[in-house]
Amino acid sequence: MQPVVPQSTDEINLLDVDLQNCPYPAYKLLRDEAPVWKDPLTGFYVVTQFADIRKLLLDTEHFSNGANSNARAEVDSGRAQRMRELYEAEGWLPAPTLAGRDDPNHKQMRAMFDEAFRPRRIKSMEPLVEGTARKLIDAFIDDGHCDWVKQFSVPMPLIIIGQQMGAKEEDIWRIKAWTDAWVQRLGMMQTEEEERWSVEMEIEAQNYFQPIFEKLRKQPDDTLISELVNREIPEWGRPLNDNELHSEMMADTFVGGSETSTNALSYGVKLLVENPNVWDRLKSDPEKHLKTFGEEVLRLESPVQGLFRTAVKDIELHGVKIPAGSMINVRYAAANRDEREFENADTLDLDRKKPGRHLAFGSGVHHCLGAPLARRELYWGFKVLVETIDEMWFAAGKNDFTVAPNFALRALKELHIEFKKA
Repeated sequence: MQPVVPQSTDEINLLDVDLQNCPYPAYKLLRDEAPVWKDPLTGFYVVTQFADIRKLLLDTEHFSNGANSNARAEVDSGRAQRMRELYEAEGWLPAPTLAGRDDPNHKQMRAMFDEAFRPRRIKSMEPLVEGTARKLIDAFIDDGHCDWVKQFSVPMPLIIIGQQMGAKEEDIWRIKAWTDAWVQRLGMMQTEEEERWSVEMEIEAQNYFQPIFEKLRKQPDDTLISELVNREIPEWGRPLNDNELHSEMMADTFVGGSETSTNALSYGVKLLVENPNVWDRLKSDPEKHLKTFGEEVLRLESPVQGLFRTAVKDIELHGVKIPAGSMINVRYAAANRDEREFENADTLDLDRKKPGRHLAFGSGVHHCLGAPLARRELYWGFKVLVETIDEMWFAAGKNDFTVAPNFALRALKELHIEFKKA
């Protein structure tokens, strides 16, 4: 499939599925010619240079995070109201997520999550992460082929976060259907009928988890979800209510706790097949290169392509006036290939200095709280891969490498590989 290479910014449509399959030429054009670009279709101001985005993410005085909770409403307020009524009639209206709050409210809520994701808890999950990776690959290693997305990169993080969230392992594909529906709604590329279906799927998920909340309030245990259900936020004088819990279950735990890892695990294998020299170096000394490889995958194929901020005051950036109240799309994926910040920005470099200096997990007070767990999942996923497979290649005629249509996230639909067992 040939990438879409726009010749001018007038040809850029970030909602175009063909462009999304390889958005990087468009991102480069924007960085070079319109680093602050008003998207004529959405009205969003799209920011693409690394230095601008990092500064913007750190400036909570001028840029509000609330946009991540109301981007859909900005595009079509009437439709957003109809979805709201559906939630209220059949389920629980999701409260603003952690990612959609500003301080001091965000800081108060974040403290609870930071405690829940404290280093010793992540360390205690290490056997589960390694064991899950080995169990999944053992299931197909003797076949000599697999759909890596379906058989490994999707189930691995879902099994891990699912155990912490009180879900049964046999329900992970049901949960995946719910998270896919939520992600499609986030992506703002659905018809109203499709968005209604997404909301109905989320309500189905709410009714699955509500009895779990109620049980844990009576019988707490040592899982992450028990902590989220029962831990009191001191400044609020209470724990999260049902609306807040349901919002966090989809946004910051199941979607946030699986999509980044799933998409990076998928694209990591694609990059390894495309870069056999990297595969050889990774196999020759995995302990030396695994960490940098994971960071380069996150940088090159940012699982979250971009999120939102709202301009609190009138500002000017690169000569473009952004009025107060405007929606700003911070395009992490464009920043992560900015030649001004990264030498040979389009190249996977195992010798890159400061490989973690990318924006795949955001920056500042809203830096992704699940980043440490995601990094351990990538480490063990790729470590088990290099230990059990000697060489691999794309299955002939089975891949078109298309991504799922989504304005915010980048996800391979499938990745068929064949391999020789080590």
